[in-house]
Amino acid sequence: MKFEDLLLEIGGFGRFQILILLILCLPRINLPMHFLLHNFLAATPSHHCAIPQQEAFVNLTMEEILLISIPREPDGTFRSCEMFSQPQFHLLLNSSLQPENSSLLQHCQHGWVYDHSQFTSTIVTEWDLVCEQRGLNQATATFFFIGVTMGAVIFGYLSDRFGRKAMLLLSLVCSVIFGMLSATSTSYSMLAITRTLTGVALSGVSLIVLPLGMEWVDIEHRTFSGILSSIFWSVGNMLLATVAYLVREWHWLLVAVTGPCLLSILCLWWVPESARWLIANGKVKQAHRHLIRCARMNGRKDFTVSPEALRRMAMDNKPGRSYSYISLFRTPVLRKISLCSGAVWFGVAFSYYGMSMNLTGFGLNMYLSQFVFGVIEIPAKVIMYVLVNRVGRRQSQAWTLILAGLCIGANVIIPKAFTSLRSVVAITGKGFSEAAFTTVYLYTSELYPTVLRQNGMGYTSFLARLGGALAPLVFLLDGVWRSLPEVTYCGVAVCCGSAAFLLPETLNLRLPEGIEDLEKPQAKSPQQSGAPEAVPLRAPLQ
Repeated sequence: MKFEDLLLEIGGFGRFQILILLILCLPRINLPMHFLLHNFLAATPSHHCAIPQQEAFVNLTMEEILLISIPREPDGTFRSCEMFSQPQFHLLLNSSLQPENSSLLQHCQHGWVYDHSQFTSTIVTEWDLVCEQRGLNQATATFFFIGVTMGAVIFGYLSDRFGRKAMLLLSLVCSVIFGMLSATSTSYSMLAITRTLTGVALSGVSLIVLPLGMEWVDIEHRTFSGILSSIFWSVGNMLLATVAYLVREWHWLLVAVTGPCLLSILCLWWVPESARWLIANGKVKQAHRHLIRCARMNGRKDFTVSPEALRRMAMDNKPGRSYSYISLFRTPVLRKISLCSGAVWFGVAFSYYGMSMNLTGFGLNMYLSQFVFGVIEIPAKVIMYVLVNRVGRRQSQAWTLILAGLCIGANVIIPKAFTSLRSVVAITGKGFSEAAFTTVYLYTSELYPTVLRQNGMGYTSFLARLGGALAPLVFLLDGVWRSLPEVTYCGVAVCCGSAAFLLPETLNLRLPEGIEDLEKPQAKSPQQSGAPEAVPLRAPLQ
């Protein structure tokens, strides 16, 4: 007997499963509020060099003081990182006569003055992360994603070793602790360390929520559960825009996005451990208790299964040895899946965060951009619900990522003056990017067997977070060529999307329990082999 057969007997998608999915959606909402927080936490307001002895120019307006003290860009705006070594009073007579002698220019000597009309404070204004220190500002997001990368490896292994629920609780508790410590940071070093640790903790939430829900759901509703979970990510996107608009001070903004983790911790106590994991690890008494509870809540009171039957199922699926990340590459099919799915995850995250962290580059207000990007993700997910069930996981995964990359590339060609067109293309690309992210979680959960599912999710998530860590640093390439970051995002997305064509299709197939379910060739149909009872090892849904 397979676990899917048990699910059908107890109700594979009843009130029990719906309640689990809704509770698990709470931490899912909170994830983008941290993952995309850098847009507002580290926003760089307009700034210019602080002018020494400004009070000496009593007869001049502020505009005139800036005119004689700060050089201008070709578009007429004041430069952010340079000032005149001496006041240029002649510019009061003719402001177009900008000095050509570079010896008159120097870097800011007395700090910076920031425009506080949009932000009360950010980490940029707190520690002057501009000009020569601009790299440290972008590195803040990289530190966070480095933490997420490390957490993917740690929680991927631990959740397969010690269970989904226990590790999810641990990650939520740690997220609250380190998130609140980040809000109290008194130095850039403290913020970098605490944000890195927050990333480690939140990685567990990101990794475990979807597989824990899907392991309780039958084959028919697996896609729906994955799409539902992903929709709540988009809700978190829109909430981030709202919260950031209302809270303009970075300390309190961190508190506001961390607080909801407490609600998730309280609600999670009701969610049971994955019975599929319990059986695979020989914990049949706990699995039996949860299955009976599920059957009763779903109205299947006549369901009866003995612990002995579950114990036989556990023995049939018993791996015989423990597995590690190395096991992902020991056998041919698993090796191919791991290499290709890793490339896809890297490309999905690299392009997604590349677009998500460039809110001001598409002609919209950054709060509106964040909100619209969240809104456009919802119809993209609904469309994906249809596509992954009609055309399959593989084609959907490949083409959404490729088209996201092409939209990024299109904005390299479209002139800056066409702001409306650029915004439409960017929003469309964001929809494709989110569709690719939605599919990759569902697809990867179905590719790996139960004994290695969280190891597989941990490995692929590691590569995704590596892509997320590199994405903000690519913006620094605009010093080489202004369009180089967009070209990089486009090229990576197209190449990695093409790798998805090499993965096997999983539409309407049972979740594999052991490695042998993947490595043994599919049995031929009776028409092909002449045998009357040939059945596929991963039988399609009837």
